[in-house]
Amino acid sequence: MSPRFVVHRHDASRLHWDLRLEREGVLKSWAVPKEPPVGPGVKRLAVEVEDHDLDHIDFEGEIPEGEYGAGTVSIWDGGTYDLLSEHDRRLKLALRGKRLRGEYVLVPLEGKNWLFFRTKGKGE
Repeated sequence: MSPRFVVHRHDASRLHWDLRLEREGVLKSWAVPKEPPVGPGVKRLAVEVEDHDLDHIDFEGEIPEGEYGAGTVSIWDGGTYDLLSEHDRRLKLALRGKRLRGEYVLVPLEGKNWLFFRTKGKGE
């Protein structure tokens, strides 16, 4: 069975999206300040944040004021993925969601910053 991914739309102090990949028994997570790229040619900053418990993959609702991440969380996209390759922390993924479909890459930059983008598919 393929691992799952989710993208939460998180309307907190600043609107952002949270990309979460089921890996190593947790949800590896990145905060993406702008809407994730659905097509090739768009690159997004993704800031690595703390891992989340696996049961968070289906979470939607309100995080109360005063708690970390206070605001409204909704599922923007989700599905399964395959890890196509991993080299020097660079992840190449095949995402199968409703919005995010195709090959995507997460490239580590400096510190907790990563680059997230979709590669061109055949015929694009």
